[in-house]
Amino acid sequence: MKTFYRDALEGLMLMAGIVGFISGEFIVSSIVFASATILNNTWFNRHALHTV
Repeated sequence: MKTFYRDALEGLMLMAGIVGFISGEFIVSSIVFASATILNNTWFNRHALHTV
């Protein structure tokens, strides 16, 4: 169930970034896209370290 909440949060962040980009809020959308990317990369790195 933890992955569902994580995926939902990441999806909401991406949708907020897309809406912000379309509406012209480029700085806000850049911050939202960057935070979604960092969130995703940290999860993959933690998961990769625990499976080795």
